[in-house]
Amino acid sequence: MMKTILSNWSVMRGLRLLIGLLVIVQSVMQKDVLLGVLVTFLLLTAIANIGCCDSNGCTVNNRNRIKEKEIEYEELNNK
Repeated sequence: MMKTILSNWSVMRGLRLLIGLLVIVQSVMQKDVLLGVLVTFLLLTAIANIGCCDSNGCTVNNRNRIKEKEIEYEELNNK
């Protein structure tokens, strides 16, 4: 866990941490508990490097894609 926190810092991860710290200070100054709870989630995702925002969390796995078979049609004569 400590290795994850200290490694692989990107610009997006640093930006999430910076915005989270700024907003948590504002929530303490304004005594807004709900905002503090929501920003805590943002800070935890930045510190633990989890979420869909970075590290290819939203990529599509092409290896398990099913190959489509060509459909054969048969003509019917209705007389």
